[in-house]
Amino acid sequence: MNKKQDLPWDSPRFRNWVAVARACHSVERALTVALQPLDLKPAQLDVLMNLYRHPGMSQHDLARKLLVGRSNITMLLPQLERRALVRRESDEKDRRVLRLYLSQSGEALLMRALEVHMALIEKVMATSSSADCDFVAEHMRRISEALKVE
Repeated sequence: MNKKQDLPWDSPRFRNWVAVARACHSVERALTVALQPLDLKPAQLDVLMNLYRHPGMSQHDLARKLLVGRSNITMLLPQLERRALVRRESDEKDRRVLRLYLSQSGEALLMRALEVHMALIEKVMATSSSADCDFVAEHMRRISEALKVE
């Protein structure tokens, strides 16, 4: 058998997979650059968005929601606390659990960051029709589901 036929880059599925990965990486880089004037990183934006949507969530729940380890959250939170964007409060029922909340300045920064984020999303998504966007989104959901670790 010809070894060249076994190489992954000859496969359309492999090339498509690489295209998706490159697009994701490009969007992440563009978001990083766009958020720099706000002195915010994409991971920090993820934290702020989740705390806005789910005020009072625990660090453990936040880590699960962001698909990262608790150690990642443990590193991010002090940075956000020093900037007075996030606060931790003890749970009334279980003092071992810390609940996370956005401060007023955290919410204000999030609103500015969302404008930047949405402008980037609009720019990227304007290259496709609504039907194309829905088609791609459905496939990305299937990929996520197929790769879900129980």
